[in-house]
Amino acid sequence: MRVRLVSLLHAPRSLPAGVLLALVALALAPTVSAVPSRQVSPCPPSGSATTLTGAGATFPAPLYTRWFDEYANLCGVRVNYQAIGSGGGIRQHTERTVDFGASDGLLTAQQDQAAPGTLMIPTVAGAVAVVYNLPGFNTGDINMSGDTVAKIYLGEITRWNDGRLQIENPGVNLPDLAITPVRRSDGSGTTNIFTTYLSKISPDWQARVGAGNAVQWPGQNIGGEGNPGVAGQVRQIPGAIGYVELAYALQNNIPYAGIRNSASNQYVLPSIATTTAAMQGVPLPDDMRVMLVDSQNPEAYPIVGFTWLLVYENQPDRPKAQTLAHLLWWIVTDAQQLAPALEYAPLSPDAVAKAQALIRRIKVDGQPVIP
Repeated sequence: MRVRLVSLLHAPRSLPAGVLLALVALALAPTVSAVPSRQVSPCPPSGSATTLTGAGATFPAPLYTRWFDEYANLCGVRVNYQAIGSGGGIRQHTERTVDFGASDGLLTAQQDQAAPGTLMIPTVAGAVAVVYNLPGFNTGDINMSGDTVAKIYLGEITRWNDGRLQIENPGVNLPDLAITPVRRSDGSGTTNIFTTYLSKISPDWQARVGAGNAVQWPGQNIGGEGNPGVAGQVRQIPGAIGYVELAYALQNNIPYAGIRNSASNQYVLPSIATTTAAMQGVPLPDDMRVMLVDSQNPEAYPIVGFTWLLVYENQPDRPKAQTLAHLLWWIVTDAQQLAPALEYAPLSPDAVAKAQALIRRIKVDGQPVIP
């Protein structure tokens, strides 16, 4: 613990106070809740590959950029990651044009069939913030239920001073301004998390639109490519509403709404603490393929999901497999401490243990890369 605290003393003074508090809380956390001992060298053995390629989700891209820079400094391994969206990551993983894919949404049965032997390794959990552009309004000034968000994207609520929004925001002088919904134009795991939540909350949404990396969006809306594209559109259009991973809302200084927790009927803002709460009490299957939306923890933010790296259990290239397995092990252990500074929630100890078990399944010629 002393080493962790000393490192915090040298943290950049430019870090927001909330981030510093989160890091201090992580350093002071009891040993029982800490990430399990890595038990495996973070760096691959001599003769392993020194480069890897990956592609996919934009949801975790700010964190992946930091992680891969750190790993290059630590082990001399360069990871070229292209944030092209979960749909693109799944496609390139299926076509085996990258060493790993990345997705925030679960593979469908059809996608699994097209890429047999795929392991989904969870890396962190993140929150999808509902962002808005209303002059004079800040984060938390607007509250919404999931049903209200669904009605906005269904085209049934079209102005900010609609009575249904006013009921959820008593005493707030909502402007008579058109709502412009912004959504992802590419195949997106962020969309998967968002639409999975709306499908669970709204029977109308489930019947008319459903959930997935790409859906048939109803009504009038504007598309943006990747989380950066949605954030950029919302920033430019007064009255716009959109959905992005929390890190993008913070980086772009875009206000975001409190979303009603269905267990407590309280409006909850996305944060590390409320994202972590969403993981608590959710049974984690051994394959770690589980959605976290609408958690029944009364303190949870409702629109939360894991993000996963996609790798094949049976690898054809031993040097690359060794590097990939050691990178993955480092990600789910030592690298977790870097997540809170970028507003991602580290994996729970149970999730880490299950992720390690999945990594141990990676094989070359039938032999585990990490025994």
